[in-house]
Amino acid sequence: MPGHRGLTRRAGALRSGPAILLTLALAGCMGSDGPGVAKSSMTPGGEIRRAGDDTQNRSAIIGELLSRKSILPSSGAYAEVAQAVIEANAAPARAELRVARLKAEARATNWLPSIRPSLSLTDLGETFASLLIEQVLFDGGGRKAERAFAAADVEVAATTLAQDFNQRVFEGLGHYIRAQRALEQASLANQAVGRMAEFERIVGIRLEGGMSDRSEQRIIQQKTSEMRAKANDDRFQAQQSIASLEAMASRPLSGLSGLQSLPADIGAAEPLAVLKARAEGSRSIAEADMAKSGYRPGLKAVANLNQDGDVESGLSVDFDNAIGLGTGAELEALAMTGELADRRIARASDEASRSLIALQHEITTLQARRAEGETVLAQTGATLDMFTEQYKVGRRSLLELVNMFESWSGMQREQASLKYEIALLQLQIARDRGVLVDGAAL
Repeated sequence: MPGHRGLTRRAGALRSGPAILLTLALAGCMGSDGPGVAKSSMTPGGEIRRAGDDTQNRSAIIGELLSRKSILPSSGAYAEVAQAVIEANAAPARAELRVARLKAEARATNWLPSIRPSLSLTDLGETFASLLIEQVLFDGGGRKAERAFAAADVEVAATTLAQDFNQRVFEGLGHYIRAQRALEQASLANQAVGRMAEFERIVGIRLEGGMSDRSEQRIIQQKTSEMRAKANDDRFQAQQSIASLEAMASRPLSGLSGLQSLPADIGAAEPLAVLKARAEGSRSIAEADMAKSGYRPGLKAVANLNQDGDVESGLSVDFDNAIGLGTGAELEALAMTGELADRRIARASDEASRSLIALQHEITTLQARRAEGETVLAQTGATLDMFTEQYKVGRRSLLELVNMFESWSGMQREQASLKYEIALLQLQIARDRGVLVDGAAL
């Protein structure tokens, strides 16, 4: 065809000219250590914001992530733990987002002409240089789909980054809350051991006076040993949780204590799993569009500038994909990508909604149990006081008093645990909605 005939290269002696100079200049520009890239890759944090700023029209998903605010208190134990675990995060997801952002930046100008320098040695020992310039006039939407794919890839990486940081903060706060629960239960167990030691002293006096037998003493000693074992186990659990927290933190977190209240309504932020499903759906559709464009004819203008300053040009028509008997089925499968993406988004939304409803129902149940438990615990405490008075006047045996105390002590431990379980469930909801970390800070 005329275009191809015009692109035949001719050999000639090398002389200084625009072709060879441009060849060398372009080769230098293709290095990976340019100052702009190095500066971008060394900048910590704010990758989601930069990903939004790199696009002319910020995507809805990027905007949604940037608008998220952390529900954690701005100061106190929760803030200290969250900051410490974030600082120590190696954040491979942040690097993945940076890579996706740079790829999208590269694809943003794929509609511009491409220049391909060539430098070759002929059979006669002469060097020949030329520049091949290509401009796509029509490609069936392939390059537009490439840009859409790169943009969607940035959205997927951004939601992955948000999930990674929210999960890390959730794990850190989970270790902290479990440590606080174990420490409070250990304190309660120690108090119970002290009370049982007093009962053991009393039964020892009764045993010396012949008012009791050794079976009663053995029962009380056994119950005291069980409570002491609970206290030791609670301390071990606390130490283990604190060690796990400090292993993922950037600095020691000793001295922190207590729970902090979280907002009763953390808002209706769309769960991160649904956002990611939407981004992955957009990427799948763009990928299908790229594949479909390969079955359409592409038209490009080609110009060859040789070292003599001569320009040879032509037009080229080609297909990226061969057409065969299975082409129809392939195109039909690609056409169903949009429907498949919609179904995956719907499934992710349904699963997230059911999970959040179940978590909220469990919180409501625990809150009702806690309120009811306060009443029952107070009543049991009053009964214990009554048993103590009756024991003093001989109307109750020491074993009856010890059994009542053991029952009251167990209820006290369970009641103390409920508020920590509620706190963990609240954090789980906040993690799924992606509101444990400010989106703009990622």
